[in-house]
Amino acid sequence: MTHAVSEAWSRPALFWVETVPEGGEVLLEGAEGRHAADVRRVRPGEVVLLGDGAGTRARARVTEVGRSRVTTSVLERRAEDEPPLRITLAQALVKGDRAELAVELATEAGVDAILPWRADRCVARWDDGVRGEKALARWRATAREAAKQARRARVPDVAPPATTRDLAARDADAVLVLEATAAESLAGVALPERGELVLVVGPEGGVTDDERALLAGAGAREVRMGPGVLRTSTAAAVALGALGARTGRWG
Repeated sequence: MTHAVSEAWSRPALFWVETVPEGGEVLLEGAEGRHAADVRRVRPGEVVLLGDGAGTRARARVTEVGRSRVTTSVLERRAEDEPPLRITLAQALVKGDRAELAVELATEAGVDAILPWRADRCVARWDDGVRGEKALARWRATAREAAKQARRARVPDVAPPATTRDLAARDADAVLVLEATAAESLAGVALPERGELVLVVGPEGGVTDDERALLAGAGAREVRMGPGVLRTSTAAAVALGALGARTGRWG
């Protein structure tokens, strides 16, 4: 069931729990307990949000605060449906802090899933071993923290990295490739009402001609956002804002 945004469900601090019960006490301990008690310094009587990251949240009143642990009592629980049109971001791999920035901004802008893309011109390269696993873990941790900051009911899924052929083979309802020179505008392109829309953001060096041809052959459409050129770390967030307004996700 979906609900209009209200102050009661957007202003209180959100803390992750494994499951959100319909009622009773919920104890925050470990990392979430430390965050609640020692960082946010919640107090008895304060109302907070509890979420499982999979669509269910609850409003809960703090009843007791201890050392790195907080006891709460559930007041109300809500389960939120997924949007009819899910947006998956295929984000080209980015070096350093800009990778986490891209994931953070896209999550705050409402993306439903993130697919790290091994584009040809990516400077960053994820190995299949330990280094690649660490990079993927950083993206997932960033998405989780950004969803928490945004008070989102769902944490975007961050999949293992994909190649351009993987993208071309994906069974999506629409694939839009951001390209500054595209004839078609994101503001006017036809969008499906439901299913999956894949938004493709290339690396700083751009998408190669071979990649563009492969994606176009699979039905992808190139779209531009405006007269300027955005960095790969910020382009997705801007596009997601436009899509949020166009699809009613921000209604």
